[in-house]
Amino acid sequence: MSTVLRNRYEFVMLYDVENGNPNGDPDAGNMPRIDPETGYGIVTDVCLKRKIRNYVELVKGDAPGFKIYVKENTPLNAQHRTAYIEKGWDPNKVERKETEKIYELSQVMCRNFYDVRTFGAVMSTKVNCGQVRGPVQINFSRSIDPIVQQEVTITRMTVTGEEEDKITEMGRKHIVPYGLYRAEGYISARLANDANKGTGFSEEDLDLLWDALMNLFEHDHSASRGKMATRKLIVFKHDSDLGNAPSHQLFDLVKVARLPGVIVPRAFSDYSVKIEHDQVPAGVALIEKI
Repeated sequence: MSTVLRNRYEFVMLYDVENGNPNGDPDAGNMPRIDPETGYGIVTDVCLKRKIRNYVELVKGDAPGFKIYVKENTPLNAQHRTAYIEKGWDPNKVERKETEKIYELSQVMCRNFYDVRTFGAVMSTKVNCGQVRGPVQINFSRSIDPIVQQEVTITRMTVTGEEEDKITEMGRKHIVPYGLYRAEGYISARLANDANKGTGFSEEDLDLLWDALMNLFEHDHSASRGKMATRKLIVFKHDSDLGNAPSHQLFDLVKVARLPGVIVPRAFSDYSVKIEHDQVPAGVALIEKI
């Protein structure tokens, strides 16, 4: 039986990209996402959650309790029906006002699907399984320095169609020459274990999340993403489920800066990471996973 989560956590993750596109923007021709006012790079929470889901699916497969809810070529309503099948209920005969039944269905989804239990989900669709607020939340990542959105022309030594009167085709790749990104996240024990709203996110689930964050890019390599790696994972563990210090105060203890004399950073070694261990508030433990 999994151990119930009893502590609140926050974490800071540093990861970098070299000659790759960490998160393309479909509204900008798949160029790397950027804050147009400052030039800092951005990676969405959805992007990181997708990679966490992929890692869990790679490690656990379809093991009971670790299925993935949001996955390619699988309609969400089909996932919802699995809960109705387990309960032996007809989706057409359970009304939205039957809140107790909807709650039972949402709990089935939490037990069966790791990402529902972790991130929560809005499942109030045609095949209704209610809504769940997840205990794990992740902010948008932002680069430490402004990034360069570089467009690289590439040549393919063949053509697509037999009728084409040429021997090569040109294409383009969008890359960031180098960027160090910082992501911050929160884990609420109360949202995991609340008697009426808790998802059941456990210590076992938490260990799997840490593994996923540390190995996020190891099985996600591709030509488009370039060289990506998790460089630091700093965890703040509170003594209580409600927490012993504000999250922003803890995040401020991790300071990342370009080294003096480095004009254009091109490696993680061009940065210093300072963690103020002596400033950690009482009731909070600082753990360096990486």
